[in-house]
Amino acid sequence: MFNYTKDNDNIVTITMDMQGRSANVINEEFGNLWLEMINRLEEEKNDIAGVVLASAKSTFFAGADIDNLYKQTNAKEIFEMCEGLKKQLRRLETLGKPVVAALNGAALGGGLEIALACHYRVALNNPKAVFGLPEVGLGLLPGGGGIIRLTRMIGLQPALPYLTEGKKLKAKEAVSAGIINELAETTEDMIAKAKAWIKANPKAINPWDDKGFKFPGGDARNPKVASMIPIVPAMTKKKTHGNYPAVEAIINTAVEGSVVDFDTACRIESRYFTSLAAGQVSKNMITAFWYNLNAINAGASRPKGIEKQTTKKVGVLGAGMMGAGIAYVSAISGIEVVLKDVSLEAAEKGKAYSESLLKKRVSKGKMTKEKAEEVLAKIHATDKPEFEGCDLIIEAVFEDRTLKAKVTQEAESVMLQNGIFASNTSTLPITGLAKASTRPKQFIGLHFFSPVDKMPLVEIICGAETDDATLAKAFDYVLQIKKTPIVVNDSRGFYTSRVFSTYVMEGIAMLGEGQHPKTIENAGMKAGMPVGPLALTDEVSMKLMDHIRKQTAKDLEAEGKAVPQHPGFAVCEKLLAINRPGKAAGAGFYEYPQGGTKYLWTELTTMFPQTTPLSQQEMIDRMLIVQALDTVRCVEEGVLRSVADANIGSIFGWSFSPFNGGTLQFINAYGLEKLIERSKQLEAKYGERFAVPKLLQEKADKGELFVD
Repeated sequence: MFNYTKDNDNIVTITMDMQGRSANVINEEFGNLWLEMINRLEEEKNDIAGVVLASAKSTFFAGADIDNLYKQTNAKEIFEMCEGLKKQLRRLETLGKPVVAALNGAALGGGLEIALACHYRVALNNPKAVFGLPEVGLGLLPGGGGIIRLTRMIGLQPALPYLTEGKKLKAKEAVSAGIINELAETTEDMIAKAKAWIKANPKAINPWDDKGFKFPGGDARNPKVASMIPIVPAMTKKKTHGNYPAVEAIINTAVEGSVVDFDTACRIESRYFTSLAAGQVSKNMITAFWYNLNAINAGASRPKGIEKQTTKKVGVLGAGMMGAGIAYVSAISGIEVVLKDVSLEAAEKGKAYSESLLKKRVSKGKMTKEKAEEVLAKIHATDKPEFEGCDLIIEAVFEDRTLKAKVTQEAESVMLQNGIFASNTSTLPITGLAKASTRPKQFIGLHFFSPVDKMPLVEIICGAETDDATLAKAFDYVLQIKKTPIVVNDSRGFYTSRVFSTYVMEGIAMLGEGQHPKTIENAGMKAGMPVGPLALTDEVSMKLMDHIRKQTAKDLEAEGKAVPQHPGFAVCEKLLAINRPGKAAGAGFYEYPQGGTKYLWTELTTMFPQTTPLSQQEMIDRMLIVQALDTVRCVEEGVLRSVADANIGSIFGWSFSPFNGGTLQFINAYGLEKLIERSKQLEAKYGERFAVPKLLQEKADKGELFVD
């Protein structure tokens, strides 16, 4: 429903309020309402002084209806849909009357594109409101003229970061960027300022419709701009390895669109949008970052029927990097923290980590000094078990069962009766650790990732006796600290550590086979991983990996189970034998010169003599497929509870190639039958780690995909 009112000054206010939705979105209903509105404005334009476009929702406009777009596969239909929206925006823009967008809240994607088609933008100074064109995050580009208008408004070079990175801006930031013209402190003031501007600018047109229009900073033909144009795609290619077509399409649209007239530029944008929307990469990214992520954040993995809980006080055992990071993200979310270590000095050192992060926020203008002091005051550093009143205690000590058992018992004796205890372990089974607890139902795993302040994921692991109330509280805590929770069942290595290890071990195995280390690293990044497997191993530390492997072998032998073997183990042992465990020691697969840039250790090719090179695609296939197959095994074994947790866990946990949409979406896009065939080829060459899981074969036989 669009509410149409006219005041005594003949200024029309159109208030968008789509029924049955929490936000206004571009869909078929919107298209019909918008067409009616434009038709009416054109019919009555001689009797109106201007138009204010407003919203009755808490946000201005949320953008396109992703559900509708996701279903679209016909390129012609996508193109026509895109051009249809542009046509209606163009009619508003060229109405011959001033049009002002009154932005009471967020305007993202198509919502901001509507605002950009207006002649002026007044925004409510709402701290929660954000503005931007984030389509690149879903493998798309703005299809409603956003690229064409933004580049003409602020210039090619200033606009590209907002477009290629999908940056979201607060209201004041958007004013500084030249995207929003004016701020207001109240809704009434916002509408008043919008109307005042209309009265002062009765013949407003957008700059690009002025015959004398000149591109801000120059178009692509300007020598200063032209000299930069070849650099941008090259840098982009180096960064994305050609895996993100949206980034390249945005740059191409902006550049090509700058040297033609406005309407031609818009058609160029529509063509690039169509190629992306009909492509597999956008389908993958929408699956992960829209459907899967929204499902997780909406609580799909949280037990139903249990009231939401707020954590008020958390105890953290261990003030090392992990513990210090957990303390920081808890405190900055308003939670009281008791940070304990074996000595007060160690605990204070852990607190100092938070202090340094807060100082950085203050220096960048992201936080006031007073607020930083308030956050820091929430962290109490101590060497005593002062956990009275804690409704959550998290241990973040070394991966040693005896030590973890000791601190568990120490902490449980003083924590709240209804409190829960969590272990930040990355590999040790939770059920086993819970044996040290007097309250195994209130014992759970919370696997954070390093550095905690930057990594978005927390893997929640349920032990055999963990009850639903404990899971619900842990889930709520993870959301409270603004992280994304995935829920898995107990197993050795759980999901993330287990499957992540298959990636690094496959790269290490290739080195042992005689593949050049540089080609291995390049293949890893071409596969979509942020870092090559050898560099990543150095970061984790082969010493730690070796400790975990030996602990696992010991446990399995005690259980009478077979100890898994891997060709990469021998490579690690060789490096460890000559004291090259990784980055922390200054020597691993790479050399780490003091004050210099790391580089691959030159003796690697001598230690592992070179053989016939594999094709890059063979390496990529091995790296990606080995992860996908083990993910299927995690589903098969009941470790994973949902497809969403698998996909988001792989992307947010160890950065499995986002353009593939996560480990299970990778299988869907690859094709199950095709993947089975390729896996059998790899198994014949490299061994049983590429064996086809029974579940994968069953789904292929039924014609099913991995979906929730």
